[in-house]
Amino acid sequence: MSEIVITTLAARPEYLERMYEFADAWPAFMHNDPIGNAFMGQVPRHFPDQCIVATEDGELIAHGRSIPFVFPDEDRTDLPTGGWDRVLHWGFMDLRNGREPNVSSALEILIRPTHLGRGLSHEMLQAMRAAVKAKGHTALFAPVRPNAKTDAQLPMTEYIKQVREDGLPMDPWLRVHVKAGGTIVQVAPRSMVIAGSLAEWREWTGLPFDKTGDVIVPKALVPVHVDVEHDHAVYVEPNVWIRHDL
Repeated sequence: MSEIVITTLAARPEYLERMYEFADAWPAFMHNDPIGNAFMGQVPRHFPDQCIVATEDGELIAHGRSIPFVFPDEDRTDLPTGGWDRVLHWGFMDLRNGREPNVSSALEILIRPTHLGRGLSHEMLQAMRAAVKAKGHTALFAPVRPNAKTDAQLPMTEYIKQVREDGLPMDPWLRVHVKAGGTIVQVAPRSMVIAGSLAEWREWTGLPFDKTGDVIVPKALVPVHVDVEHDHAVYVEPNVWIRHDL
């Protein structure tokens, strides 16, 4: 069986331009978060020593990104309710201001769909933890997207209470983090905000978006709020903050 090689992107910079090879694993509407579109492409270029790539026979089969930031300080006493969007902003604001980070946040671990079920999520998270620890950071945070949540009406605060008989979370991604030593801290209620016209949402989802109210969109964690009179719809995604002490 072929060997899977997991390293930092800094060790294998030739994979920089291939980081989007299987980005279509995300639902189409999720490619329209303005904060993510502004910053995510810059993460591997500025922080390759804490971005992770996994290859098999030279094929990129998984990658992960994380970003360093300062926490806590006088202006950041709590993890942000703005979750993923906000920590991206913090990381690049600290970079621009020349601040010395002391912690990092995971942003993404994406596995090629053909390689799911091989334990790569555990190995990628361990590699990311090691890369961040090697920089002297005291913690790795993660605004986790529990994408096994299929009931959009169920509040995330209730979903994270669902556990197996062994006490581990029912959700696979939350379970990966907890098994690796992470602690669930809190829900980030507006971790990602995606707004668009009704025509844009029809293009992203193939759904009619012709009535005011909540619309259930496949793979969305909560309903999308639709306003026909004002021709827009807004998706406010909650994620779950997890802390890994290193």
